[in-house]
Amino acid sequence: MALDKSFVDNSSWKPDLFKGKVVFVTGGAGSICRIQTEAMVLLGADAAIIGRNVQKTENAAKEIQQLRPGSKVIGLGNVDVRDVNSIAKSVEKTVEELGRIDFVIAGAAGNFLSDFNHLSSNAFKSVVSIDLLGSFNTVKACFDQLRKNKGAIIFVSATLHYYGVPFQSHVGAAKAGVDALSNALAVELGPIGIRSNCIAPGMIEGTEGMSRLTPPGATPFDKKVPLQRLGSGKDIAEATVYLFSPAADYVTGTIQVVDGGVWHIGSFMGDLYPNIIIQQNLDEVSKL
Repeated sequence: MALDKSFVDNSSWKPDLFKGKVVFVTGGAGSICRIQTEAMVLLGADAAIIGRNVQKTENAAKEIQQLRPGSKVIGLGNVDVRDVNSIAKSVEKTVEELGRIDFVIAGAAGNFLSDFNHLSSNAFKSVVSIDLLGSFNTVKACFDQLRKNKGAIIFVSATLHYYGVPFQSHVGAAKAGVDALSNALAVELGPIGIRSNCIAPGMIEGTEGMSRLTPPGATPFDKKVPLQRLGSGKDIAEATVYLFSPAADYVTGTIQVVDGGVWHIGSFMGDLYPNIIIQQNLDEVSKL
């Protein structure tokens, strides 16, 4: 699902739209945030991508840098978004090497399928810490640069908390917090020139989330989407570019849902619910 130069050739956006700007991306080696970074770099920005896995992060940075001649993309691994000091060091390194930070994408996240009965307190805390606390820490560490450059923030959210989604209570709770954080920052930071918005991806083809979270035996998802297709990386890229572009200078405190309209019709696990949950709990009782 990676982007290439055709994104610019076939785009409505100017090729040098973000020339001289720098984007700081947590989770930048992952599928969604990598696509966002690729779009920004193709349109003129330099980038720093932040991750836990050193090799994966550095390799991704090298590959992204090759998308545009003259671009500079650095990969900073061994960073834990749950530790604000760890991110702060990455911010210092980014400013040292790239000169500034104009845009922040807070996208580091953790997820897995688990019903409430089998979800431990530690597992719940871990996801909330990565998704929500990690988002807070990312903006906290970048705040001085954002204030100095009148920058903009995009939080990567989800639609899981718009309705009850089984097996996703931990992530739904975390992403609801991310939305609330973004809304509060839009109000608090707007007077000093900083914009804050969310992108809430739906079912995006080729992502880690789709491969790991697809329930066995489910009906093909594209048939459940009002637009009758899964989302693509380009759909996320276009939303990202818009929210960071001058076209969105008066847009803050919004949640840009990119899901083909699925959130209007409820959980995509409908054909598995409630039988799979009932069966799991009956299995537990039979073992007693």
